[in-house]
Amino acid sequence: MLSVGLSIKYSENQINFCIFTNLNIIIKDYFKGNVLLLNQFIALIFLVTIAACSQHSQPVEDTKISLQEQYVNPAASGFDSVNSDAEAIKIADLVMDAMGGRSAWDNTRYLAWDFFGARKLIWDKEEHQVRIDFPDSSVSVVNVKDLSGRVWKQGEEITNLDSLSKYLNRAKNIWINDSYWLVMPFKLKDSGVTLKYITIDETESGDVSYVLEMTFAGVGVTPQNKYLVYVDTASNLVNQWAYYRDFEQDTANFVLPWGNYKNFGKILLSDERGERDLSDVFVFEDLPEEVFTSMKTVELGIYQ
Repeated sequence: MLSVGLSIKYSENQINFCIFTNLNIIIKDYFKGNVLLLNQFIALIFLVTIAACSQHSQPVEDTKISLQEQYVNPAASGFDSVNSDAEAIKIADLVMDAMGGRSAWDNTRYLAWDFFGARKLIWDKEEHQVRIDFPDSSVSVVNVKDLSGRVWKQGEEITNLDSLSKYLNRAKNIWINDSYWLVMPFKLKDSGVTLKYITIDETESGDVSYVLEMTFAGVGVTPQNKYLVYVDTASNLVNQWAYYRDFEQDTANFVLPWGNYKNFGKILLSDERGERDLSDVFVFEDLPEEVFTSMKTVELGIYQ
């Protein structure tokens, strides 16, 4: 009795075709007295091996999966793909994948965080609604897409249209700034961004990192800003950023770490920013409508 098995192994885009044989101890009886049959059997196995190798073997370059195929992360409309370089874009895609992936980010609906104790934000990504609670009990609820919303100043709702417009614009600008401190790694290919690969360097804590330069055109509150974004070469997570108030500056206004990554829903978020950290970071799948329609204090802990 004879059994023959074929095993195909794939390693680093090359196909190693291996033959193994498992012969019953009675093989001697099987081929006993028939050397010609045994030789024919061996020749048949050899020919099968050659045929399989010729059909399945490919050059290494043909079997590589491009980053575009492996990490689906299309750039936002208006991303400066012409002046951004390919290496920087590849690293941005690696960051997105390390943070949970584009699909996980797109399907994350509600985020909440405390911005260094100065204010608390709740953001409905799907409906573009942002609620901001201030320490003096003032509350702003703004739709950052169409600038509609409501504002309460120390318990009194603002109804004057000029004043309301001023406060809603201020609320949107606060959200632009504060959300960047939380979710910047997801926005490396945003509209108006030009992304360039600079070098490999160490962070202030000694971590070997890719260094990307982010500049902006016609977006945000301060488009003249520049950031150097450090991406850990081992984890592909952003681990430091350097902020330049003006892109022509040689010296950064500040350099801060991005650390303490944790899972929130299906994505990773970081809250460590050096001497001061973000706090009370939450991700929710669902929140009641009154969060964005009432100035009543929101106790987020009950929705976890």
